[in-house]
Amino acid sequence: MLAQPSDPRIRRSRAALEAALLELVVDRELSQISVSDLTKRAGVNRSTFYEHYTDVHDLAAAACTAVFDSLVTAAQAAGPAAQSEDTAAEEALAGVFTHVAENARLYRALLGDDGSARVINHLLRRMITAGRVNREGAGTQAPAQPAASDETPLDPAAAFLAGGFLGVIANWVRHDCPGTPEEMGADLWKFLRTSAAASSVPR
Repeated sequence: MLAQPSDPRIRRSRAALEAALLELVVDRELSQISVSDLTKRAGVNRSTFYEHYTDVHDLAAAACTAVFDSLVTAAQAAGPAAQSEDTAAEEALAGVFTHVAENARLYRALLGDDGSARVINHLLRRMITAGRVNREGAGTQAPAQPAASDETPLDPAAAFLAGGFLGVIANWVRHDCPGTPEEMGADLWKFLRTSAAASSVPR
């Protein structure tokens, strides 16, 4: 009988493998991490790995979803609903840059030249969906962690904001995070506010 997704054994195995990936990626490039490295660190066998993930990149996307959700949440600060709340938006963005700085090696490994295109695309889809939900749901309570499927709707404005935001973060960590998170939040908000205002104009 196959174990159900809610089975504690599945949760433990997934948690152990995801934790192993996040530990290993701090010290080496993602391309240098093998399934054997992961299973040894997690204390599970190889067959268990393939019961849950197709490869290392699939695991990386799953392991980083929770980490990246703070970026998804902050991306919503660029929506029209927050345009009159400059201080709150800047603080939210500063919080994201603080998080990025504290995990700079992880972000550099995943978003750098030897990172994972699959992980980057996974994050972009989530951020595009967040931006779309936030813009269409202005004045309503948008979900903090919107789901993103392979069928992410075509939305040039949300894609523009998500790509730009992610590009700023990738560039910042590649340059060893110069300046303070507060300065980055204030500077980026100026650009995001202008872009969000333009994207809210009916097409």
